[in-house]
Amino acid sequence: MSTNPTTLFDKVWDAHVVRKIEDGPDVLFIDRHFIHEVTSPVAFLGIENRGIGVMYPQRTFATADHNTPTINQHLPVADPLSAKQLAALSSNAEKYGISIWALGSPKNGIVHVVGPENGITQPGMTIVCGDSHTSTHGAFGSIAFGIGTSEVEMVLSSQCIMQPNLKNAHYC
Repeated sequence: MSTNPTTLFDKVWDAHVVRKIEDGPDVLFIDRHFIHEVTSPVAFLGIENRGIGVMYPQRTFATADHNTPTINQHLPVADPLSAKQLAALSSNAEKYGISIWALGSPKNGIVHVVGPENGITQPGMTIVCGDSHTSTHGAFGSIAFGIGTSEVEMVLSSQCIMQPNLKNAHYC
């Protein structure tokens, strides 16, 4: 029996650490990045202003989510800000080669649900999204958490995030 028990969380975390920063956060590789129309436009503007692209567009998945009607998605979105954000999501996804499930797409849905529904969320992965409900992917054996807009930009540009190792309990 090991004197230092290792949890599934520890194993997944350690497998994704790119660099440990002494007295600082870990640089963590992100397997899957989900984006939507609210937190991504400013992040895309940031990478555009810096003259860089999306490092791994095949690891990022976009879906129209927060400002979308649940019925009559074939009609124009009435709210001008919502319509602008949805247009920006589609434009950015096309520009950077990111898969998108826009309004009317049969795979369109809630950003923290489309991953499990489509087999994108898998055990042993790290998953982030600019949505506080992202942690629900943890039910599938992944480490998942919500991030802010500047972190969305960080993941788009580097596929990594700086994150302190989250505390978890060790059971014997």
